[in-house]
Amino acid sequence: MNHSSDTTAAELPAPLSPDEPLPHRKVIRSWLIPLSERVTWRAFWLLALDYTLWLGLLAGVVLADAVWLKALCGLATGFVIGRLFIIGHDACHQSLTPHRRLNKWLGRIAFLPSLTAYSLWDMGHNVVHHGFTNLKGVDFVWAPLTQEEYQALPPARRALERLYRSGWGPGVYYMVEIWWKKMMFPSPAQSGGTHRSIFTKDCLLVSGFALLWAAAITALALATGQSVALLLLCGVVLPLVFWFHMVGFVIYGHHTHVRVKWHNERAAWQRAQPFVSTTVHLTFPLRIGALVHHIMEHTAHHVDMSIPLYRLKEAQKTLEHLLPERIIVQPFSWGWYFDTARACKLYDFTRQCWTDFRGRATGPMALPSAA
Repeated sequence: MNHSSDTTAAELPAPLSPDEPLPHRKVIRSWLIPLSERVTWRAFWLLALDYTLWLGLLAGVVLADAVWLKALCGLATGFVIGRLFIIGHDACHQSLTPHRRLNKWLGRIAFLPSLTAYSLWDMGHNVVHHGFTNLKGVDFVWAPLTQEEYQALPPARRALERLYRSGWGPGVYYMVEIWWKKMMFPSPAQSGGTHRSIFTKDCLLVSGFALLWAAAITALALATGQSVALLLLCGVVLPLVFWFHMVGFVIYGHHTHVRVKWHNERAAWQRAQPFVSTTVHLTFPLRIGALVHHIMEHTAHHVDMSIPLYRLKEAQKTLEHLLPERIIVQPFSWGWYFDTARACKLYDFTRQCWTDFRGRATGPMALPSAA
């Protein structure tokens, strides 16, 4: 590890001035090559650790006497589901181990508690989201509506959009717009007009896991003379609800900021080189980032998806050193979060800025081009 860091430091260029043109993505990725080495034993260790935590917390749900402690164990189980999902996310990017087939199997195993269909996530996340980040009409993740699109919605759908963008609704957004519509037996329209048999197989796999999970909790409730409804609530429902809110919050924080730009024309999007400017590095105190496998070092991940989660912190630090003022680094606070939720409702592609629901600019606008 130290040898790689020393080699990187010796070969890195000087920091780029903020007024210099941004290098090509291949050049930026070349700075991070020493950090893309993957270690198979580490993947197995991470997966075993988090599955042990998941099973241990579910045991706590069953064995705890107090209802509040059962509920607390259920919520903590949801947090560990998030950790397992991040491991699966790495595997799906082929950044968990050097072995492609092994990554596919480890990814499916890690995705099971979050009920995520591996092949559908691969298509929607790797191909669409990473391939066309913040290009309206292609990237669907937290894609903002224009004021005209919002006004054309029926009242019920406008109310749902207000919930999604309220700061309280990222979990509902993820559960409805991404998981339910795109991850659970999606229609051809929701899966990009394509259908492959592996999509159905992966949906059946996670559905079968969900049934086994619920059946096991039910059997344990009956065997211990406890309320089936209470144990299902604390051992299945609460973990999944926490997980949906966790992943919705994380993805919202990654891609929503008054300085984050969206594009609706591919040529302008390509000129903007959005792999650096469309993600936010949210920083937290108390090493919280490590607890979520460094997924918040998100700029480095978008620049080079092959970097494993345990090297993202160093990769992010490298990018922020070499590209000062180019990367959005945001210390997290609840005040900032709800200010962002109030500001980032709709997007005006003409002025290239975020607006409220009335169309009033709430973020920095693009400077007018010279005639």
